[in-house]
Amino acid sequence: MKRVLFVCVENSCRSQIAEAFARMHGAGAIEPYSAGSNPSGQVNHKAIASMHEVGYDLSRHVSKSLSEIPAVEYDVAVTMGCSDACPNVRAKQREDWNIPDPKALPADEFRKVRDLIEQKVKTLLAKL
Repeated sequence: MKRVLFVCVENSCRSQIAEAFARMHGAGAIEPYSAGSNPSGQVNHKAIASMHEVGYDLSRHVSKSLSEIPAVEYDVAVTMGCSDACPNVRAKQREDWNIPDPKALPADEFRKVRDLIEQKVKTLLAKL
């Protein structure tokens, strides 16, 4: 099983959504994780609501730091718009998706970011 790590700054929106979609679309094929370089300590309520719309309960997720995830070599580490704020983790492959933080966006724009993340996760899974 491939290990995939999604990292953003707060681990409250983008990386949480990516982990959720990886669980939905990659069940049984990958072991997804998410973390933040400076975690907020909670999952954003807009992220929870937007994932509820697509049938996923994100309220069970917890915002966590890189020190709280397994210290293993990941098959893929995906950073999301946090550039230098996301420290390197051990990974065989790296991708930077440069997705803007949607937390301050209205619901319609937030959904567009969610849908973009879903497409990127599906593309990544197809390559694995």
